[in-house]
Amino acid sequence: MAYYQYKRIRDLREDAGLSQMRISEILHMHKTTYTRYETGEREIPLNIAILLAKYYDVSLDYLAGLTNEKGHSPK
Repeated sequence: MAYYQYKRIRDLREDAGLSQMRISEILHMHKTTYTRYETGEREIPLNIAILLAKYYDVSLDYLAGLTNEKGHSPK
């Protein structure tokens, strides 16, 4: 599961045309911390995963690799 998180947050960031520096500023964290999330050196905390999902308008299931559908599940 973790591999998908790292790859997907990188892909989402790149698709949005953002640098690691810019997304780390948006998330109010050091660039090094964010970089470690993308490389898998550090586990992404749930609160950060939620912020990323909201920012990119994708589901947590997508970030976790549980689905390939970016959208949210119907209610």
